[in-house]
Amino acid sequence: MASIYEEVEIEDMTYDGDTQTYFYPCPCGDKFFIPLEDLYDGEDIATCPSCTLKIRIIFDEANLPELIAPADEEEEEKEEKS
Repeated sequence: MASIYEEVEIEDMTYDGDTQTYFYPCPCGDKFFIPLEDLYDGEDIATCPSCTLKIRIIFDEANLPELIAPADEEEEEKEEKS
């Protein structure tokens, strides 16, 4: 199991609604990230793409923003129903 650099409250992270992803600054200068979908799937570890550090996200699923399906997935569902 990988060691965790820090535990972070989700309220301390930045949320990008367009990509449905949470971000948090990494000491290396990049940003940890975790998609909203991963949080709904029970994943609580965010990774940094530039280094080996990982953080654990402290959150309550009931307080997460609504997960919105990407437009291309919505189109596929409409086509399947036709």
